[in-house]
Amino acid sequence: MGGDGRAAREYHERTKHSPASVRASGHTLDWESQPIPYKIYEGLEPIPLPRAQAPLPMPAVQAVAGGDPPAGAAATLDLAALARLLHLSAGIVRKVVYPGGREVYFRAAPCTGALYHVDLYVACADLVGLAAGLYHFGPHDFALRRLRAGDHRAALVEAAGRAPVLATAAAVVVCTSTFWRNAWKYQARAYRHCFWDGGTLLANLLAVAAASRLPAQVVLGFADGAVNGLLDLDDAREVALALVALGRDAAPPPAAPAAPPLGLATVPLSARAVDYPAIRAAHAATSLPSPEAARRWREDASARPAAAASRPEAAPSVPLAPLAEPPAAPIDAVIRRRGSTRRFGPAPITFAELSTMLAAAARPVPTDVAGGGRLGRLYVIAHAVAGLEAGTYALDHEHGGLATLGHGDFRREAGFLDLGQELAAEAAVNVYVLADLARLDDRGYRAAALEAGLTGGRLYLAAYALGLGATGLTFFDDAVVDFFSPHAAGMSVMFLVAIGHGRARGDVAARA
Repeated sequence: MGGDGRAAREYHERTKHSPASVRASGHTLDWESQPIPYKIYEGLEPIPLPRAQAPLPMPAVQAVAGGDPPAGAAATLDLAALARLLHLSAGIVRKVVYPGGREVYFRAAPCTGALYHVDLYVACADLVGLAAGLYHFGPHDFALRRLRAGDHRAALVEAAGRAPVLATAAAVVVCTSTFWRNAWKYQARAYRHCFWDGGTLLANLLAVAAASRLPAQVVLGFADGAVNGLLDLDDAREVALALVALGRDAAPPPAAPAAPPLGLATVPLSARAVDYPAIRAAHAATSLPSPEAARRWREDASARPAAAASRPEAAPSVPLAPLAEPPAAPIDAVIRRRGSTRRFGPAPITFAELSTMLAAAARPVPTDVAGGGRLGRLYVIAHAVAGLEAGTYALDHEHGGLATLGHGDFRREAGFLDLGQELAAEAAVNVYVLADLARLDDRGYRAAALEAGLTGGRLYLAAYALGLGATGLTFFDDAVVDFFSPHAAGMSVMFLVAIGHGRARGDVAARA
């Protein structure tokens, strides 16, 4: 079904950072072969998307926390709503011109190295303004390109082992990653980034869907070959990561049309590409071979207890105290101004602000795994949080509080843990996501990595909704686990977000 987890753990082990591995790395960036950050189909006519978007009144913090709209209150998906979802999750929101005239186009969601290797495809029924079809979203010109005519949702329903949520969705978004567009800089570790960056993108998409009153659910159990084949992907280079069901009241899709290979030409990414066999091996090991395997994986994953339940609590617990009235800034405005902070100021954040961010980020992720049990655990290094003693904590998901691990000033240690950079030391707080990979099968590794990225994306959005800054950082894997042990003994680090008050020049700098 999902493998026994050893292959995924071996990949994770091989791609860990340590002081020795960083010192020994001789990797340099070959600027002549830097890939373009877009997948561009040659010869397909663009279908322009409507740029005028009505404001979303729901406060961003509420949207980030998510949740389906009440029965009877859900909105109808049409082309305008789809365009907004695509724009605010994967679209271009800002252009920065650097000295010398170099232009960089920043996207709505953060991405490691600003390399933007994640693409979105849409399979839909007939929508108001858009005929049924399979489409690719092009951020470079804010347009769709139709890859296949007709309603192909049934093929995705079947590939996912007849997941019920897909059967009543008006549209299914498929999130993919092109390995080379990230591996150019990050080499074999780029497979982790597939899910880091796919997760932060999906955090945006789910928040915008919530604010739009559109039910949305992530589907992680699917037959990889069937989905990649429908999209006509070369799965040695680009692969599907997740499906997202949009809407819940559509009529069941008709039988899908034939979907022969397309062989569509795309603009070459770069003059040359380097293959990383470890990425392909990890993806093969975590893939599901058939719809039946997808169905059985989903059932097995649903029966597994949440990660938090398997970890002993430390005492005492500090109850979270979220803001009674968070700022009213809407999610679309927050996404447009979000960046990745490159310098933090010394001012503390408040415990109410930290509580608000943690409460929103720790909400169960809406997936096809029943119960929404969390696969990861949040750990905190608090440097400057008014109302909370400086120290280390673990989020007690069951009781909604912070379990105290230790008190003290850990700025120097935090700076070391993030590869010796200053950002984690300067920030008011660092939030890590750790997971117990020994509890998971190989497919579960993907689920834990994507959940961690989505949690990090929620922290990003909640921080900016509160007028703060945030940035995602990488880390020395084993050193982080040792730092939070014995509570975190045996776990693995999946994500890190540093949060605080950004200095003036931080919000326009390059994104993580």
